[in-house]
Amino acid sequence: MPTFTIVAGARPNFMKIAPIIHAFQQCQKEGVDVGYRLVHTGQHYDKKMSGDFFDQLNIPEPDANLGGGGGTQAEQTAAIMVAFEKELMENRPDLVIVVGDVTSTLACSIAAKKLQIDVAHVEGGIRSGDLSMPEEINRMVTDSITDHFFTTSEIANTNLRKAGVAEEKIHFVGNTMIDTLMAQLPNFKKPEGEVFDSLSAGNYFVMTMHRPANVDQEQSLKAMIDAILEGTGGLPIVFPVHPRTAKNLQNLGIDATNLLLCEPLGYLEFNYLVKNAKGVITDSGGVTEETSVMDVPCITLRDNTERPETIHLGTNELVGTDPKKLRPYLDKIMKGEWKHYQGIPHWDGKTAERIVAILIQAYS
Repeated sequence: MPTFTIVAGARPNFMKIAPIIHAFQQCQKEGVDVGYRLVHTGQHYDKKMSGDFFDQLNIPEPDANLGGGGGTQAEQTAAIMVAFEKELMENRPDLVIVVGDVTSTLACSIAAKKLQIDVAHVEGGIRSGDLSMPEEINRMVTDSITDHFFTTSEIANTNLRKAGVAEEKIHFVGNTMIDTLMAQLPNFKKPEGEVFDSLSAGNYFVMTMHRPANVDQEQSLKAMIDAILEGTGGLPIVFPVHPRTAKNLQNLGIDATNLLLCEPLGYLEFNYLVKNAKGVITDSGGVTEETSVMDVPCITLRDNTERPETIHLGTNELVGTDPKKLRPYLDKIMKGEWKHYQGIPHWDGKTAERIVAILIQAYS
């Protein structure tokens, strides 16, 4: 019987692993002899940042929680590697499945390969070209030792080919985040609270910011928020505040009644707001994928993106981190002149089925 260990660490991972787990469960129901084990590295250990996602996305309790949260990047990487090596020695699988580009992805890939266990990277091959981003280093190192690459786009395939990856290792399957989005669309629910009751569909913005380039310098953060307030015509702006950002916001003294700060939201509540928003302003790569498929205008406050398909075929525009460049894009949204989603190949809700079918065939 082939056995697989699925790794989840940070909030974006949970949306990506949920459909893979469900695909394995479906195979087991159909009598396929296959086993899987879910390992949570504990990289995100706050209930709002992880626990709620397990509940809402119908993910079973992890078979192991490594408790690897906290500390510097190096400390976190080391703690996860030590704990995951022990996990693998006690429960050795045929293959380890890692997703995305977080610290856990890198740490668990290295630990597995040093024990001569195969690694599959879901979302392999994506690149921003920006080595100042920890995520880019995580992607590059993980892809350098990966055995099976499950890719989201032809652009990712090209990146891997250029790096010399053999064609038989590249599997163009689509995007498991979109599997989750499509499965959960009927379950989206309005967040509770008076703040949210006052919002009307198409008449508010949603904003997320967490990257150091945007939130670590208080004056830069203030300039960006001022530009957003100025360009959104007084419409409400819902801002679920990442813990990193909350600290810096305290000192800014921004007085705007339409800037609605709230704690991080659950998956179903956050995407309810996104689906009904006039537009989204973000520095998150994953949000650009979800807004594209839901055909919601999206402005990305970054100088580069590892998901260019969301620009070419989706609803995303890369604006950069200069507040002065923001206004023309906000004007287009306000006037209803934004581009529409054109469809991205294989983003059809069936990616996890393709992944699991390939793995079972390869390891049976």
